[in-house]
Amino acid sequence: MRDATPGRPGPAERPAEVLRVPAFALFWSATTLRAFGGAVAGVAFQVLVVSVVQATPLQVSVLSALGVVPYLFLGLIIGAFMDRWRRQPTLVITSIGRALTLASLPVLILSDALTFWSLAAVVLILGILTLFGDSAAQPLLPHLVDRRSLVSANARLGQSATVASTAGPAIGGALLTLVGASLLFVFEAVVLAVAAVLQSRIRVDEQRAGVRTPGRHLGHEIVDGVRYTYRHETLRPLALSVHVWFLANSVVVTLFGLYTLRELQVPEWAFGLILGSAGVGGFFGAVIAPRVGARLGAGRAILLGRVLAVVPWATLALLPLAASTSLAVLVPVLAAAQFVYALSMGIEDANEMGYRQAVAPDVLQGRMNSTIRTTNRVVFFFGALSAGLFVTVLGFPLTLGLAAAVFAVAALIIAFSPVRSARHDDDPSSAG
Repeated sequence: MRDATPGRPGPAERPAEVLRVPAFALFWSATTLRAFGGAVAGVAFQVLVVSVVQATPLQVSVLSALGVVPYLFLGLIIGAFMDRWRRQPTLVITSIGRALTLASLPVLILSDALTFWSLAAVVLILGILTLFGDSAAQPLLPHLVDRRSLVSANARLGQSATVASTAGPAIGGALLTLVGASLLFVFEAVVLAVAAVLQSRIRVDEQRAGVRTPGRHLGHEIVDGVRYTYRHETLRPLALSVHVWFLANSVVVTLFGLYTLRELQVPEWAFGLILGSAGVGGFFGAVIAPRVGARLGAGRAILLGRVLAVVPWATLALLPLAASTSLAVLVPVLAAAQFVYALSMGIEDANEMGYRQAVAPDVLQGRMNSTIRTTNRVVFFFGALSAGLFVTVLGFPLTLGLAAAVFAVAALIIAFSPVRSARHDDDPSSAG
């Protein structure tokens, strides 16, 4: 498999369909299966937290934050190792580990051993495995497709993930009623095992991933990655914007299930449908992302996504929704909010990831991605912890309004920086 180092395509050249590339097709299939399994079991997990464990708002915040704790201590280190190690075997090992960890949940449920602390331990282990998997997947992708196909590849991944998240929550809500949470977690464990088999069949040349400069210690390599990211003309403001976005995202992700299930008392089946609408929005966003990026440029496409993210949460903050509000009103409003929010992510994700992967050299891919991702998770950690405190003091409407204002700041950073005019065919050597 050729490495992703081609030059700019000529005017008549068009990127080939990425799903015709065998290595990417396997990568895409495994990622899609994982997304589908996670979407089905995700409904069960949220209901488990709110209804079975009876978690308080503060405990919900703690569980949300625990998933990103590994990034605080290991994020930069693992990112540097990903510029030394082969990434494909790492994906296989982490998928197997996630399958075994999720398989422990039915055992805990059936043995009445599921408590807040045992659930917290599962979340923490999954967070560590997710760190390894994400650190391997993002720098591996430029080895699977040409540079000019990165946006299309990220869009394909986004499309399949959002199709999974469209069907998954609705199916998960129905299956939760029919078979219970235990079998849903068994289902996800099996799906992850199949994904590991597919990942093991990927054939890719990763010779450069193991290169190490003599005399350079891991600490030096980490510092090099941080310096490169935050001194780069466009990666710096892009990173700062996504850090701010993650702060707002941590609040809304942490509180939305609590807000919908407990504050507004929406039934579980309706909650599954609401989450499913996010999949529809994300799918449309990912479908149009390559076209939007080609027409507007990477920077303006990212800005469009950032601006759209403000709308749903500002709307929910201003609308007088309550448990007494009719379901005929609550479900469409909440579903529309999820649709628009996911639409914004679908548009910006493919363009942002494609731009980052194209601009950074392969020898810095792991460290650049880990630098941004680790800071994102640190921000998410503190945002998720503070979400419970904010909603306790301010209530849901004001807290959601505060999140909308933070989303607006993330958009303004893009609007008033060189990122706004960035394009996918920018010369990687022209900045930084």
